[in-house]
Amino acid sequence: MSASLLVEMFEKLPELRPGDDEDLWAAGVHDAMGAFRASVRTRYTEGTLQRVLASADVKARRAAALALGFVGTMDSNPVLAAALADRDVLVQKFSADALWEVWFRAGTPDQNWRLRGAARNPDAATARAELDALAREAPAFAEVFNQRAIWYFKRGEFARAVEDCEATLRLNPFHFGAAAGLGQCLAKLGKPRGAIRAFRTALDINPVLEHLHDTIRQLERTLDRSGE
Repeated sequence: MSASLLVEMFEKLPELRPGDDEDLWAAGVHDAMGAFRASVRTRYTEGTLQRVLASADVKARRAAALALGFVGTMDSNPVLAAALADRDVLVQKFSADALWEVWFRAGTPDQNWRLRGAARNPDAATARAELDALAREAPAFAEVFNQRAIWYFKRGEFARAVEDCEATLRLNPFHFGAAAGLGQCLAKLGKPRGAIRAFRTALDINPVLEHLHDTIRQLERTLDRSGE
């Protein structure tokens, strides 16, 4: 299946321009996105989309990154992570969004459904119990540990969040969210050197996280004042 057809399908979507309100765009594109998703699933394999993501044609790369968010598996994890450094901001955005989708469906369908439910559950005790159960049941499912790290962080349990961020990165070294989260936890624990290393890791994976440069500079100033 050619990349030109994928681009043709992609161009039927309302255009998203850098700086547009993404929520408004997503709301307006709902029906067209459903048609795009259905067409991709019937006409393209994951391997073909991975190859198109390396195309010289920027529209083809945008379309492939978006499509992999619908059909990609963890096999696409390194390919999408590499696309985070693309010159085009929309390829970067669609690749980052696709990675989160891929990470959340790296288990069985039942595990994926339960993880999404736990991540959204407003009842902290129920969410924690489900995350603990999933961690025991699916110890290779990296996003389970990342979501539990977020749970710990929100409750000020930074040392335990560090453990789960590190577990996430061992299972998925492309997880820029866990790397950035690790940096936040270490900063809260008064470990600026470790926080800087973690934030730099997040930037190495995803250069788009430009706000982390300011965070790193602030931590470096803290070290300078302390004389360490």
